[in-house]
Amino acid sequence: MSVLTSPRGKVEVVHCRRTESQDIYCIKSLIRKFTCKLFGKINIIYLLEKANLAVTLCNDKEEIMAQATFLDYPNWNVAKQDDWVSVFRELDSDIPCTPLNTLFMHLFVAVDEYSVGCCKEILRTVYKVVPELHFIFLIVPSYMSLGSTLVTVFDQVGNIPCLTYEEDFAVHICHRHSHYPQLHIRKARVEDHDDLMPIFMRYDTILKETYGEYFLAELIEAQDEENHAVVCEVEGTAVGFMSVCSRVNMQLLHECFDLGPFHGLCFPHPDDVLESPQELSVRRSQDAELRSSSQGSQKIVEESQEPVFPDTMENIQENIAKEAASEEALTAVQSGNVSEPEDIEKLSDVSTGYAQDHHVSSRSLASLLLPEEPVHFRPIYRGASAAFCIQLFCIDEKYEARSLDFMNFVFSLFSDKNFCVISLPHLTPEFILIQNFVKMVPFSTCTLEQDLYVFHRAGLLKSIHIRFATLLDTPGVENLVSTLMLNKSILEDLDHYNKARKDPDGTLLQAFVAEVAEQIVGIAVIRNEMDIEYIRSHYNIEDFIYFSHHQREEHGHMHHFALNPIFRHYTKFFLKEILRLGFKSCLYYPVYPKSREGKFQNPYAHSLTSALHYLVPVRPRRQIVYPLEKLGINAPSKAVSKDPMSYALNHTNRKLTLEPKITVNAKIIVVGASSVGISFLETLVFCSHLKFNNLTLISTHGLPGKKLLDTEQRKFLASDHCFNNKDYALMSLCSWVNVVVGRMTGIDRAAKHVVLSTGEIVLYDHLILCTGQQYQVPCPTGADISQHLTNREVPNSSQQRYTGKVPCNHFTLNEEEDCFKALTWIRNNSITTEGNVIVYGNTIDTYTTVETLLNLGVSGSRIHLVQPPPASTITCINNYSVESAVADALAAAGVTIYRDAILAQWNDGLHPDPIYSASFTTPTKPFRLPCSMFFSFCEKNVDYETFKALNDTCLVYDGRLVIDTNFHTNDIAIRAAGSLTKFSNRYYSNEWTHSNFSSKEIGFQLAAAMLHLFDPTLEPVTEPPADLDRLIPMYKGAKIQGGILPGSYHYLHIAKPAIPTPLEVQMAQPNYGSV
Repeated sequence: MSVLTSPRGKVEVVHCRRTESQDIYCIKSLIRKFTCKLFGKINIIYLLEKANLAVTLCNDKEEIMAQATFLDYPNWNVAKQDDWVSVFRELDSDIPCTPLNTLFMHLFVAVDEYSVGCCKEILRTVYKVVPELHFIFLIVPSYMSLGSTLVTVFDQVGNIPCLTYEEDFAVHICHRHSHYPQLHIRKARVEDHDDLMPIFMRYDTILKETYGEYFLAELIEAQDEENHAVVCEVEGTAVGFMSVCSRVNMQLLHECFDLGPFHGLCFPHPDDVLESPQELSVRRSQDAELRSSSQGSQKIVEESQEPVFPDTMENIQENIAKEAASEEALTAVQSGNVSEPEDIEKLSDVSTGYAQDHHVSSRSLASLLLPEEPVHFRPIYRGASAAFCIQLFCIDEKYEARSLDFMNFVFSLFSDKNFCVISLPHLTPEFILIQNFVKMVPFSTCTLEQDLYVFHRAGLLKSIHIRFATLLDTPGVENLVSTLMLNKSILEDLDHYNKARKDPDGTLLQAFVAEVAEQIVGIAVIRNEMDIEYIRSHYNIEDFIYFSHHQREEHGHMHHFALNPIFRHYTKFFLKEILRLGFKSCLYYPVYPKSREGKFQNPYAHSLTSALHYLVPVRPRRQIVYPLEKLGINAPSKAVSKDPMSYALNHTNRKLTLEPKITVNAKIIVVGASSVGISFLETLVFCSHLKFNNLTLISTHGLPGKKLLDTEQRKFLASDHCFNNKDYALMSLCSWVNVVVGRMTGIDRAAKHVVLSTGEIVLYDHLILCTGQQYQVPCPTGADISQHLTNREVPNSSQQRYTGKVPCNHFTLNEEEDCFKALTWIRNNSITTEGNVIVYGNTIDTYTTVETLLNLGVSGSRIHLVQPPPASTITCINNYSVESAVADALAAAGVTIYRDAILAQWNDGLHPDPIYSASFTTPTKPFRLPCSMFFSFCEKNVDYETFKALNDTCLVYDGRLVIDTNFHTNDIAIRAAGSLTKFSNRYYSNEWTHSNFSSKEIGFQLAAAMLHLFDPTLEPVTEPPADLDRLIPMYKGAKIQGGILPGSYHYLHIAKPAIPTPLEVQMAQPNYGSV
């Protein structure tokens, strides 16, 4: 918030925000004739679509006061979009403008009375939002004056001609130092204490309470060779503080984090053990092949890592210092010849081998592309530590955007160190300084409650240059991607680009490299997006762009993107330059589902992209299923109606290149891959402005959607139609979610971790329980049918748990994996040709399973459908007409039905594994059936291990896990949803549970309830009135159930949420059948 005062003394409280599409009408109203003369005729919508940054200034009533639009190339056609740097360097060699530090103002409008103040406030905000920015250029016709507003902030530097017609244009410049200058950094002095303490106390009082009132002065006084304290100052006043130390617990870091991309933060040593013996032998053979095929290229990572000598580091530090001095000179009033250092020491010694993006990029990418890691092997680093750490950091919020200014100075204090590290509690909001650091991936066994961030001194270099690749770049790219598993694909596409600028099918290719100090540190390959009609019709890309304002050739398809992790903070700049140099406005990156058989993605997939977190996932559109044969010539085009392999789409565009995401590091653990859990994760993942770093799913079989069963096969289980295999492919949750395969057996609420059946633990900040209910192994009553007992004479065993060994030919089907195992058993044991199959239960899944068995070729005479006594008067289908048709189909197929039968014994009470026979009691006389395969579909219940874990941790359990209307259990950190739960008795609504509603909607509402904890853009939640707090929420999504019933009847039942009642009662209602 800032305060503007007009010349007449009026005061307005204003703030800046990103320009939104609804601002267009107000922006147009602020355009004057003078504006058009300065900037030309402007299509506001088109300009905002192509802008890298558009800022709107509003007052406290949200009335628009001013707006400015900035792009990364000049207007008025004075230079080509991809080649303006040389033009402006010739204009004034004292201005070292680069694509990294320069933007161009393409529009500025403001309310006349406050225009000067609005202009200065917007420019200050732009320099704050883009820390690398040093120059903003304004180009206007040479005969035009800037007017009374812009002339206060822009200075003319020269004239340049137009490319298309004879007219000169005046070039004006605005410098950073006039609005948001770089900070002066120096060693701390004891007298800084009084300036710094109010800043510390504003954020935290623990240090003062722990170490006393003068802890900061004592820390400053204790400086030595290993410990330093530095401050940043503005006009003689200290506004920020950093304490650094060269002592780092490397052993702890090696135990907890995967530091492979940075060689363990140590200097290379001959005795380093970087690979397991098995991998080493494979690598040596690969090395021999690589050396024979490319003798001119450098050796691969493990052989090229040599010790970094002090003189080398001095050269690097000297050149970084030169760049720092250059930037400081830009902020000074004095003029001087400032240029990039010409002879910078190459970074090979300090960065070779660090392009292992598959390690540094998020754990989600590892789940996409990496094979399983060696279970126990960890690299051993014997070299000296190459890192120092930040112990304490604090800065006034007003100057926080310049936090990185500290780094040049602190690296100069440790000339023999390459890395700066900082560890933070993982719930600490990601502040601006660590946004330039690389967040390290913890090992799965790590129990450290802190995140580690790493920054390499070479990351301070601003001389990064993005350009088109050439043939001479091939050795450098080979060295960069040598450790990537899909490096061959990258090199093949680079070869296609160098030879023909096209891929084999004739589509135009563009390859870009990122270069620092004459070394290739990044590679990207894109092609024209040829399926843009399909993308537009199948994905909601218009959530992010106005499609009609983008030409077909402006849509690009990203194939490869790899960037040395040292320069990962330049990822968005790399993407921005790809768009500018390639004349693109949008980029798309598909993620295809992983093949079940192999460890890699299917052949359609491209290489990994470490830029995935900088893209936004695009929601798929719901599709119309067209009867193409009936429509004939009226059918939609094949570009829209074709059905290629489904993929998840990720996207970026010019508007998103300077828009940061809000990072959420909270550990959100979801237990159970039910429809509720998947819907919850889907909702979080598709929040495009949030980046969740610690989403984890604990599931017995991992993520669903593995396509274990062919699409055309009958399904053993009925479907709730929340998600299918195509939906899972369109989401690609494996790109964003850690997956832990296992079962939850315990919860430690005090330590906040989940215990798995393997004994491992998973830490959580928010635990989401969505395990649902499953079919359980039935417990035989033990009745001896030779005594001719009836149901009335046997004990009720429905509430008893079976504790014996589960027979190998007994199947309870709850997930696709269970169905696949059953199908495999059927095929391997000749069940289709011999042996009886017993299907026990009275749910709809019994009917779908019988139909599947018939479809597989099992004779109906060998299928026995045994139905226990119903627990309710409401049947699973609840429709007499459908039930009659199914009964007729079963009779026609020869399937025998036994009603009101209770399981008495397996194998007449002898050892039940495997099951040879099953005995049942009925209301009249018992019977025995031979059995080769037994399917159990008795009533679903909460799994015993889940119940025990909940009960042992003292979560309130009353038949089901008790929750309130906000999904909370009696532990504020544990939420639950789905059929596992019931509402607390205080709501007096025991008939209503989550089972009555759509699972997909329940998951969405659960995510919506939690987003208020993470998303600062949402309005604060208001507490409901006391009387309304006793009402349970009523959701509106349809409850769906469907499957293929005997007789090949395709059954689909859609109903609004309701308490189950007999169909006859529903039909008797006066409004039955009305919509």
